[in-house]
Amino acid sequence: MKRRRALMVGAASLVAPAARAQATKQRGVRFPSRDGTVLAGTLLLPLTSERQYVPGVVLVAGSGPTDRDGNNPLIPGRIDTLKLIAERLARAGIASLRYDKRGIGASAPSPPALAEQERFFTWEKFVADLRAAHLELLRHDEIKPYATALLGHSEGGLLALAALPGIEWRRPHALVLAATPGRPMGEIVRRQIARTAPGLVTATDEIMATIRDTGHAPGDLPRELQALFPPYIGPFLQGAFAFDPAKALAAIDTSCLLVHGGADSQIVPMDDIQPLIDVLGQRRGAGEALIVPAVSHNLKSVASPVDPGFAGPLAPAIAEKIAGWLGFVLGA
Repeated sequence: MKRRRALMVGAASLVAPAARAQATKQRGVRFPSRDGTVLAGTLLLPLTSERQYVPGVVLVAGSGPTDRDGNNPLIPGRIDTLKLIAERLARAGIASLRYDKRGIGASAPSPPALAEQERFFTWEKFVADLRAAHLELLRHDEIKPYATALLGHSEGGLLALAALPGIEWRRPHALVLAATPGRPMGEIVRRQIARTAPGLVTATDEIMATIRDTGHAPGDLPRELQALFPPYIGPFLQGAFAFDPAKALAAIDTSCLLVHGGADSQIVPMDDIQPLIDVLGQRRGAGEALIVPAVSHNLKSVASPVDPGFAGPLAPAIAEKIAGWLGFVLGA
């Protein structure tokens, strides 16, 4: 029977008992994607996996050079969002696999030439990488093959939405979208620029139009936009701009949890995520949404409006909801 969607704004209601302390074991993994690119990751297992099968979740990092733990060299200090999620899941008896995206960390490095980089960093290849990560998760004997999930943070949620329909063997049973936009990426980029640098909106529109038309980023960019649109990014963004997350969610019936911080300054609640919330009430699959006040894009509690919310532990309401919901859906 279809479970009624619930939208909860404020403190989370737990769907599982309080976390029980669990020892863990960690395993480094390396696995090939469809094009042969080798990706590196970490499989974190609860120690209970030595005597029983456990559910497993693939964790997908957000945009830019963000590694398997959720850290980005462009941001000072450690963020560790994905590492903290993995540890919380392990305490709930759930295994997780998190990996460095192609060109990042210990995964295969970026090729040197621009033309090779454009072929290496396409939207479709990042989607295929996630499917390969799920296949790698299933390869480990401790994992229940009928109790897996994808959890994407920010842009990682878009990749999870895009990857899930193409997983034909042992499709994941659950999907968690954390701080994930509900509008196409082009709209999100334009909204971010309009909020932070309105004088660059026209230039941004022109750059994105070129990428949509040609699949290549123009070379004569304003200095302020060069980090946002590096030379190799055209093929990736062309695919990302064409992807509509709300339509993708509407087309699948996988159980889905949306979690979002009320103080997110990158993906603004409720505007940027509203299309996903609307879809939850219309599709066949079960779903819930949780928006927690005073929580940042990186799912950390913030102390003031100027606190970026990079450091510290996960916001307790977010951490408990993710672990409890996945534990309930996957049978941990």
